[in-house]
Amino acid sequence: MQTIKIMAILAAAAAEVYGESATRKLVVSIPDRKIALIENGRVVKVYQVAVGAAHTPSPNGTFHIASRVMKPTWYQPGKVVGPGPANPLGTRWMGLGFKGYGIHGTNRPDSIGKAASHGCIRMRISDVEDLFERVQVGDEVDLLNEVPADLASVFAPAQPVQVAALTTAAVAGGAQ
Repeated sequence: MQTIKIMAILAAAAAEVYGESATRKLVVSIPDRKIALIENGRVVKVYQVAVGAAHTPSPNGTFHIASRVMKPTWYQPGKVVGPGPANPLGTRWMGLGFKGYGIHGTNRPDSIGKAASHGCIRMRISDVEDLFERVQVGDEVDLLNEVPADLASVFAPAQPVQVAALTTAAVAGGAQ
């Protein structure tokens, strides 16, 4: 009987923990070349990325993070590049479980903001390392060729902030 009570308590605790877990997903705007991390319906962070080139476009659709790899090895027919500065995947790989597509770092940071990859989503090393720590296997990833109106503001270019010019008199007056 004692075992049943303990099992019931553990089951209730597990249900409470999992019931309160965050809903997390990534949304990639292919035309804006940005990825947004969204938790519980709130945008946590937006990163600039590189997407697939015109002849090797990024896929459109809903995927899930299928794997997370630190210090990945890059494979291409006839060539293998281990972890290090020459690795095209950078320091992190988050596989999408679809024909070898994923989100990864890059050894070509000049490609960020461009349609330059073979279909994967490339990120700056510091950004991919940050994102890697925030996501888990199973998290949803939406790659969008068209961004719905309710998400358009997330990917809109930042507006310049208007700063009023301070005059010497205003500064002197405020220093009293």
